[in-house]
Amino acid sequence: MSIAATQKKGVGAFIWEYLTTVDHKKIAHLYLVAGGFFFLLGGLEALIIRIQLISPENDFITAGLYNEMITMHGTTMIFFAAMPILLGLMNAVMPLQIGARDVAFPFINSLGFWLFFFGGVMLNVSWFTGAPDAGWTAYAPLSTTSPGHGVDYYILGLQISGAGTLMGGINFLVTIVNMRAPGMTYMRMPLFTWTTFIASTLILFAFPALTVGLFLLMFDRMFGSAFFDVALGGNSIIWQHLFWIFGHPEVYILILPAFGIFSDIFPTFAKKRLFGYTAMVFATVLIAFLGFMVWAHHMFTVGMGPFANSIFAIATMAIAVPTGIKIFNWLLTLWGGSITINSAMLWSLAFIPSFTIGGMTGIMVAASVADYQYHDTYFVIAHFHYVIVGGVVFGILAALHYWWPKMFGRVLNEFMGKLAFWTFFIGFHLTFFIQHFLGLMGMPRRYWVFLEDQGLDTGNYISTIGAFFMTFGVLVFLYNAIYSWVKGEKAPADPWGGRTLEWAIPSPPPFYNFKQLPLVRGLDPLWIEKTEGNGKMTPAEPLGDIHMPNNSIIPFIMSLGFFIAGFGFIYQTDYNAAYILLFGGMAIALGSMLVRSLKDDHGYHITKEELEREAD
Repeated sequence: MSIAATQKKGVGAFIWEYLTTVDHKKIAHLYLVAGGFFFLLGGLEALIIRIQLISPENDFITAGLYNEMITMHGTTMIFFAAMPILLGLMNAVMPLQIGARDVAFPFINSLGFWLFFFGGVMLNVSWFTGAPDAGWTAYAPLSTTSPGHGVDYYILGLQISGAGTLMGGINFLVTIVNMRAPGMTYMRMPLFTWTTFIASTLILFAFPALTVGLFLLMFDRMFGSAFFDVALGGNSIIWQHLFWIFGHPEVYILILPAFGIFSDIFPTFAKKRLFGYTAMVFATVLIAFLGFMVWAHHMFTVGMGPFANSIFAIATMAIAVPTGIKIFNWLLTLWGGSITINSAMLWSLAFIPSFTIGGMTGIMVAASVADYQYHDTYFVIAHFHYVIVGGVVFGILAALHYWWPKMFGRVLNEFMGKLAFWTFFIGFHLTFFIQHFLGLMGMPRRYWVFLEDQGLDTGNYISTIGAFFMTFGVLVFLYNAIYSWVKGEKAPADPWGGRTLEWAIPSPPPFYNFKQLPLVRGLDPLWIEKTEGNGKMTPAEPLGDIHMPNNSIIPFIMSLGFFIAGFGFIYQTDYNAAYILLFGGMAIALGSMLVRSLKDDHGYHITKEELEREAD
């Protein structure tokens, strides 16, 4: 009985630790687990969509449920899978790469995660009451007239999680500006840190547009306004502008961190410095800058006119130039290198041709006249999946294999890693390459069924078989993660012969990261010490007391308050009792803010003596 009690206490303490943690590394674990769960959910929705389209006139699911599936799949994968997993990787790696002991605002970091999490839960509660069915872009007037509360869940879920993402972006910006180790100038930062910095800047400017659009949609649906109602003087096209002013930079918020991941992996496993570092940095900045100027290429067919269409077409094609610089610099980094092929490197190498195909079809849809043919067909589906899966998902999987030893202290199994890669890679191309041709043959996107004798049967069948291959690859990776947790070999501090600061400390890192802040003497600082020094980072300060923040349950409670209030907003037109949820939830959230504001929380210090004893 005492053993059971001890185990129970141990589990309880473990859960409490993660509920209250403000440690960026543990928050990274939370993001990865929650984002991974939503990724599996979004993948299941995708599989159901593909099963429905395996044969003509199939009735596997109803038309209404199909609309809910495509809406939830897109929304989940973009907002609740890809983004949080990337935010988790940023949390885990970026502070280590710049030689920091934590992020700038640990409390805000925790609050950002819990807001994201409760936003994702809110969206998925809609499965029990009627899920959103207006597409992941929620175009008006379809979204304003959609019956039930599905779109209301979409609005509140994205508002809550979006606030968390915005907090995370601001936190990363302040961390990188203010907390770099001595000698870590901007032009010595690893590319993953650079892309974290630039993606966070994009978050800062792009998410307010989504917030405004969602507020207007919320007012139309819940309070009787008419921002998007043409009959009452509104304009439904304004929603498209607001959504895509956010939505196109969002693509770069996702893909730029993946670019940073590959820019760190290629030099490590080619045993070469990244080719054209300065050009890579400025290309990244240029991509981000141009990313805000191309949103209307999603709207070539709405009637903006030839002049506007031409401007956005030219701006879209211009993005190919800095992206091309990156592709060639990665190839030149590999050229003549001593290349190691492992799971992380396979995902990285596979990215180059896969993403290039996505970029090439992007140039095709950027031609505004040709876009009238491509628009709303499976050609567009194929294009953006080659970008998002071939770029972002490949990047995430490469990063997980690369930084897994640093995050969890275990090395993933190489055989299972390669099995997962080859099945997913083959399945990905089977699924989406054929969809280019289905689109050119006239198959519209978002259709529930297609008819016989239209020449679409074989392509859809192949596409669905590919989806099962991808599913198998994901399940193998999941098993690999669990297996490595239980039986994986323990990782040394630097299993890959790394070049950047995160490999200079133990795996997994201690909760204070660095006992003494390192002195950075150039780009690839650890590699410099390996080749010119004694193999260890030179400390930039004497050993002294380290200040650390206290854990706090307030971020969890505050986010829970907004979550409860969300249900009050959704149901306030149906039940008077919903006002109890609305005002009760807001009272919890605002009360938590008040407690945080009035409470003195100065953290604690790890003394120099404790650090010396730990070293002994």
